Amino acid sequence: MKAWQGSLAISRFGGIVSPDYLVCRTDPGVHTPYLHYLLRSSQMIGEFKARSKGIRPAQWRLYWEDLADISIKTPSLDEQRRIAKFLDAETARIDRLDAAIRQQVTALSERRLRTLDSVWTANSAALMMRLGYGTQLVTSGSRGWADFVGDSGTLFFRSANLRRDSLQPNLASLAHVKPPPAVEAEVSRSRIRQGDVLVGITGANTGWVALADHSIEGGNVSQHVCLVRPSRGEIDGRWLAYLIASPTVQTQLLGSQYGGTKTQLSLPDVRDIRIPIITIARQREAANRVDEMLRTMDRQRELRKQQLAVLAERRQALITAAVTGQIDVATANARSVAEGVSS
Repeated sequence: MKAWQGSLAISRFGGIVSPDYLVCRTDPGVHTPYLHYLLRSSQMIGEFKARSKGIRPAQWRLYWEDLADISIKTPSLDEQRRIAKFLDAETARIDRLDAAIRQQVTALSERRLRTLDSVWTANSAALMMRLGYGTQLVTSGSRGWADFVGDSGTLFFRSANLRRDSLQPNLASLAHVKPPPAVEAEVSRSRIRQGDVLVGITGANTGWVALADHSIEGGNVSQHVCLVRPSRGEIDGRWLAYLIASPTVQTQLLGSQYGGTKTQLSLPDVRDIRIPIITIARQREAANRVDEMLRTMDRQRELRKQQLAVLAERRQALITAAVTGQIDVATANARSVAEGVSS
C-alpha cells in the first residue's frame, strides 16, 4: 500500500479490491469529503511515510495497525463540511488551470511531430534511395555480451540510453563492458563514432533515435541498438536522425500491412528506409531549422512543466492549510494560489 505516494481515496463505488489495499469505513462523525482532503495533506503524508515498512521505497507498505495508530484532530462536522466545500471549489479551479496547461503541452508535442515530419514532407517529391546506399555501416552489437557487462570497461550503449523525444543520449543508466580480446573484431565493428545515428531495434524503445556525440564516442552498442554510420560528405547525421525520428519514417519502419506493429526491427529493415536524395547543404539547412524550432518548443515545454509543478505544490499547500486550520475558510480567498501561473 503506497499511501505515502497518494495511493488512497474515498471510494464512490461498491466492489472488491486486491490484497494490496486496506478497506476502512469512516465514523459517522467524519464528513468523508473532508477526510478525502485530510488524508492528502502534507502532515498526513509525512505520517504515512514515517510508518511505512519495507526494504526500499518501491516496496514500502503501510499496515493497518500503523495506520490506526495515527492521531488526528477533526473540527466540528459543520466546519468539516465548510472546509470540504471550500477545497472542492478551489482545487477545481486549480485543476482547470492544470488541464489547460496540459493541453498546451499536448499541442507542443503534436507540433514537435509536425516539425520532425517536415524533414520528410519538404522533400517528398525528390528522388528516393535506400538508406543502405548512403551509409558506410549499418550494424548492431554482438549477442552474448551480458557476461562481460559490469561497472568498469568501455561504455555500453543500450536501448535504455535512447530517448523518445530527444536525439540526445540518455546517460542516466550507463553500463560498461569488458569483452575478451578474442572478440576484438566485433568490438571494433560496434564501436561508436561521433555523428553515428543509433536506433532502437528491439523492445519498448524500438524506433527511438539518438545522435552520437562526444559523451558516448568510443563506446559500443548492444545487440538491441542499430548503429548507422552515414557516408561522409553525402549524408548529414543530424538530418538523418531527424528523418528517422519523423512520424512518416517511423510508420515506414514500425507499421505493417496488417495494421499491427513490430516488436523488433532487423538490420535490413533499417537499410531499406527510403530517404530523399538532396544535397548535404540542404540537409544541414533543414537540420539547423529543426534544431532551432525544437529548442523553442523545448523551452516552452519546460516552462509549462515548471508551471504544473508550482500548481501541484500550491494545491498541496492549500489542502494542508485548510485541513490544519492555518487558514479560515470562511474568510479565505485562495486565488493567490495560482499567482505567476497562467494558461
